[in-house]
Amino acid sequence: MQDRPVIIIGGGIGGLATALALALKGIASVLLEQSAEFKEVGAGIQLGPNVFRRFEALGIRAAIEADAVFPENLIMRDALTGEVVTRIPMGEQARAHWGMPYAVTHRADLHNTLLQACLAQKKIVLRNNAKVTAWQDSGDGVTVTLAGGESIGGDSIVACDGLWSQVRAEIVNDGKPRVSGHIAYRAVLPASEVPPGQFENNVVLWAGPKTHLVHYPLRRGELFNLVAVFHSNRYEEGWNAFGDVEELNERFQNQQPQVHNLLGKIESWRMWVLCDREPVANWTKGRIALLGDAAHPMLQYLAQGACMAIEDAVCLAEKLAARRDDPNAAFLAYQQERYLRTARVQVMARVYGDFYHATGPVRELRNGLLSGRNQAQAYAGNDWLYGG
Repeated sequence: MQDRPVIIIGGGIGGLATALALALKGIASVLLEQSAEFKEVGAGIQLGPNVFRRFEALGIRAAIEADAVFPENLIMRDALTGEVVTRIPMGEQARAHWGMPYAVTHRADLHNTLLQACLAQKKIVLRNNAKVTAWQDSGDGVTVTLAGGESIGGDSIVACDGLWSQVRAEIVNDGKPRVSGHIAYRAVLPASEVPPGQFENNVVLWAGPKTHLVHYPLRRGELFNLVAVFHSNRYEEGWNAFGDVEELNERFQNQQPQVHNLLGKIESWRMWVLCDREPVANWTKGRIALLGDAAHPMLQYLAQGACMAIEDAVCLAEKLAARRDDPNAAFLAYQQERYLRTARVQVMARVYGDFYHATGPVRELRNGLLSGRNQAQAYAGNDWLYGG
């Protein structure tokens, strides 16, 4: 029975990381992706020191670093005054503190690195146009049914099917995701089009009233990533719709010229509505487990969604390798090790969102508290996340 593959639903970052982590433990998998091809939608992504430990475990750290940019600092500026609220060095000092680097990269580059690593593994079968419509746990194995009627048998199921996970609906049954009331617009500029004097090798966040703008370089400095977030009552499922430039400019009015200089460079924005869910302790049911956004979707304010999914993947593979004869026990051990850490990230991401978008006295408190920290205090405040 242990020769039967683990069936992975979803070919995003979490699904590919799971297949790779299992293969490195000698465990076969069949990964089912409903789209016609394996690809990642999106732009920049931040990679904390915590996920670099998992890249090392997966044997892909060098490939990730070849595409990445290593920013010198994390900087928060007040979007109304332009003042630097806090600056956290992220170069050699941070690497020495946490033992791993902090980097930014393109989501498509991260996804492709994982894909190429999976293609090199004989234990992994990758399938496109494979939409799962049903699944069954018979107690001694699992079966999934595809849209065309084909059935695939396996040892267990790992559902990496994202925020709108159908498998989660069966295990947790907590309804639709929670809509935060925040919308994100994203775009990428060629480095040559960045306004003079505004290209810098830092991750910069302009914190405004109910808004923020983040920017940083990508692909060895060839591109410049922009993400603008603001409060809005608009709602549209998915995360690849086109944004409304007029609404964007209205939300960011009265902010610093540097903010408007960057926003004005983009004619076409992609938007997505930010959603998450309440943390839960139960992600498993028999031979079925949830992973990544299917288990613990979070807002992007700590830049940890993909990082948590990759941490999940390495942990799950370790537990399954240790209890290959009992997937149920392995999945429970995986859940036990992961649920409080991911719950903390979910909760703190909401807190950081409120902090970034503060107005009035809360904004003044934020600026005063953060500007009063020294480097050691700033590092210590992130130890729980980056040291984990």
